[in-house]
Amino acid sequence: MKYIGMAAIILVFGIIFIPKIHNRIVNGSVVDNDRMSNIPQNYDDNVDADSNAKSITKTQGLTNEEIEILAGDQAALTKDDVAPLLTLQTVERFNFTNQNGKTITNDYYKGKVYVVEFFFTTCPSICPIMSQNMLKVQDAFSDIDDFGIASISIDPSHDTPAVLKEYADGYEVSHPHWNFLTGNKTEILDLSNNNFKLHAAEDEEEAGGFAHSGFFALVDKDGIVRSRKDAFGNPLFYYNGLEDSGIQMLVADIEKLLSENTIIKKPQD
Repeated sequence: MKYIGMAAIILVFGIIFIPKIHNRIVNGSVVDNDRMSNIPQNYDDNVDADSNAKSITKTQGLTNEEIEILAGDQAALTKDDVAPLLTLQTVERFNFTNQNGKTITNDYYKGKVYVVEFFFTTCPSICPIMSQNMLKVQDAFSDIDDFGIASISIDPSHDTPAVLKEYADGYEVSHPHWNFLTGNKTEILDLSNNNFKLHAAEDEEEAGGFAHSGFFALVDKDGIVRSRKDAFGNPLFYYNGLEDSGIQMLVADIEKLLSENTIIKKPQD
């Protein structure tokens, strides 16, 4: 009787489940065990990443990293738009000369939100892209007196005030607080590498003879570098000056800082 009972169970299993398995194979719905190949039905492109994360976790049991991947690049643009920006390092004292021959120090930008980049005028690779994107930032705040830009040359021996003036005019720079700066090379490279932590160095193997970062730094009214978090919850630190997504985030965060009161904040370690 025991064997007859087992045979009956096997027969019932075959009748119920084998046709279903066959249909899944025919319809191509049997796939490898790859959770990332199936975006949950309850994932909504129009909902912020945190809301999607809670919904996905509830039904799928995905890891945090998988949730962020599912959320996509757009999450990085939207998820932190209302959160306070992180406070990072204080900008060290600098003293340079702008395209009009005027001395520019930190005091010039006191009370202003400003963006910093390191570039050089003969750069044949990323600098033209950076300059075009910085123009978009300028245009977004063309009538804001509490906003500025500091474009600091890492090739000061060539980039004299006259050369910088010609470069600025060539890009039709119009904001009165966009300074193209030159000065002592050692001080400039020290400011870039050791204070802003943005790589800049002479390099004969690089096009134009210099290697440097394509990122922009955002500085608040108190002279402190600020940043949002990235899609993984880590400090973004800087904004990609070569991509539209970086410019969109930068513009959003400039607006946020412009609305802040001027208070002294302690930089975060």
